[in-house]
Amino acid sequence: MKQIIQNYRSGKLEVADVPVPELRSGTVLVHTRVSLISAGTERQLVQLAKASLVGKAAARPDLVRQVVRKVERDGVVETVGAVFSKLDTPIPLGYSLSGTVFDVHPSVTHLAVGDRVACAGAGHANHAEFNAVPKHLCVKLPDGVSDDDASFVTVGAIALQGLRQAQPTLGERFVVLGLGLIGQLTVQLLKANGCRVLGYDPDASKVELARKLGADRAVASDLVEATQNFTGGVGADGVIVAASSSSNEPVRTAAEISRLKGRVVVVGLVGMELEREPFYRKELDLRLSMSYGPGRYDPAYEQEGHDYPIAYVRWTEQRNMTAFLELVAGSKVTPVELVSHRFPIGEAEKAYELLDGKAPHLGILLNYPADTAVSRRIAVGARSHAVAVSKNRVGVIGAGNFAKSVLLPALKKQSNVAFTSVVTASGISAHHVARKFGFGSASTEAMSVFGDPDTNTVVVATRHSTHARLTRMGLDAGKHVFCEKPIALTEAELIEVMEAAEKSAGTLAVGFNRRFAPQVRTIKDAFADRTGPLMMAYRVNAGVVPATSWLVGEEGGGRILGEVCHFVDTLSFIADAPVVAVSAQGTDASPDSVAATLTFADGSVGTILYTAVGDPAYPKEYLEVFAADRVAILDDFRALTLSIRGKRKRRRTLSRDKGHRDLLRAFVKATRGEGARPFTLAEIANVTSATLAIEQAVKTRAQVAVEDRSPAQG
Repeated sequence: MKQIIQNYRSGKLEVADVPVPELRSGTVLVHTRVSLISAGTERQLVQLAKASLVGKAAARPDLVRQVVRKVERDGVVETVGAVFSKLDTPIPLGYSLSGTVFDVHPSVTHLAVGDRVACAGAGHANHAEFNAVPKHLCVKLPDGVSDDDASFVTVGAIALQGLRQAQPTLGERFVVLGLGLIGQLTVQLLKANGCRVLGYDPDASKVELARKLGADRAVASDLVEATQNFTGGVGADGVIVAASSSSNEPVRTAAEISRLKGRVVVVGLVGMELEREPFYRKELDLRLSMSYGPGRYDPAYEQEGHDYPIAYVRWTEQRNMTAFLELVAGSKVTPVELVSHRFPIGEAEKAYELLDGKAPHLGILLNYPADTAVSRRIAVGARSHAVAVSKNRVGVIGAGNFAKSVLLPALKKQSNVAFTSVVTASGISAHHVARKFGFGSASTEAMSVFGDPDTNTVVVATRHSTHARLTRMGLDAGKHVFCEKPIALTEAELIEVMEAAEKSAGTLAVGFNRRFAPQVRTIKDAFADRTGPLMMAYRVNAGVVPATSWLVGEEGGGRILGEVCHFVDTLSFIADAPVVAVSAQGTDASPDSVAATLTFADGSVGTILYTAVGDPAYPKEYLEVFAADRVAILDDFRALTLSIRGKRKRRRTLSRDKGHRDLLRAFVKATRGEGARPFTLAEIANVTSATLAIEQAVKTRAQVAVEDRSPAQG
């Protein structure tokens, strides 16, 4: 299918052929008929992507601060790699469309194949022939609403939410500052609400259009005087700022023209460095409108499909979308009057040239063919000679930032390794990774890898909730499988994976990389001839993950299962013994934080203090190991101190090697029969069971025995 994408690093925009996206739980697959290019919002995105790195930094100081903190914590080399990997990721454009439901996930019950719908959401309602849209961002069209009108659903809902923030009443006099798409729709919505409306924009053509669409008055200059005349010298009851400008002037002007105790609602992207005096003197009510309503930016609502009760949240973003379309059906709002240009999707680059030029434009529509072949796997390049002769022919499922910046570069450096197919939920992500790393095909279907005779090795780097299922499928297909940690989120999943691994001809490895770090191996060697048990302490200053992150949601399983497993494995490796019991204590103030004590079969004891409440600028990991007459201290994989029988050695490194490269090298060699497996199945099972036991111990506040889940082959 065709989709518009833009490289955020170079700014290059193209109409690419990419696979149709995966239909996931809670989504519908929509065949797009018309999508809307928002001249204001998308112009800003396109211009930012085309800006230099300095320009991007100036526009997003918040991201610059994040980069600075990462440099302080992780170093320049690691930070630069992560930043450029992120910049190289193509971004989808578009966020408002109309179309027809092509397929429905069984979890969605209010829509059916063939329904005409309107869809919203950046990253979901893209300029693409097919889109997988979450159910709360998709609404059925009322009878009589055209595809063209319906394609305005997102900007209509944004305008409507701004109106709700303003709380207009019948007969009030409002000023709309800025008469772009949202401003023009706001004028019509205010009129439908029984208000008198004055519109303002420096563009005379937009002023004329506002008059045509029902504004009682519209001006291109002398707004202060016009407002005085319009309101009989009282000032506006409400001002809705729908302008787009980095200047503070729109909000300053809004305060100037408001009446005493008036309302100012900011909908557009404008400067917000405010003077206190005009707002204080008039005791103004200043409000910001957050996009298209409650639910926006809440993954529990948008991604996971949990609705807000209507008795408590009357107008969610989906309900705003529905209300807007009902107004269109009743001819109260006429979005099609705002269309200035139409282009077929294949000529979309011409449409975006309008945004850079001086030709008048407002609503730009993209039209899509009625019949499009549905392909979830596309060839990116011809089958190479390398695939035919390589010992490891690798298919990858999941290609997030970690896979792109760490796993794939490390695999690419291995000899006799060729990439066959990459699978992601998003077609543009699969297409980008396939081109960047030389995969033969891009797909959104995992089965395309498992059933591919050219592929004998599979890397699973998806979100955690899918790891067990995909790993088991790969092993059942006889493939070698490298699964990023964790390998399972429940004991039942772990048992299924272990049973599949025991029967499979393939080799299984998990992303427990720290045991392959040179400094960790040095520590183990230093304690190899010990005569008694170890005492170990591993402190992890993990930092806060936003509550909206998938890591702490249903897809991630939480940070204990997602990351603490690393440290369980590292201590198990150094002790060279399995965990037999776990006790742990959490804290209500920080559910991501835990203090766990592990007892090992040889009598060794290890503690893991994993905290999300420390200063994130402080180094992350600190490991201490003690035994008779010796001590080892590893400081964030940068400095290692060994003290043995009174002799002390210190080693420092410029870069941190956490073992990713050596783990992948060991895995590749094992699949060829050239070396031992990176882990025994017993080790994988024990570490995973012990990590699950930490969660159980936190809940029960009792010591938990770790059952032997290892299969017969060990």
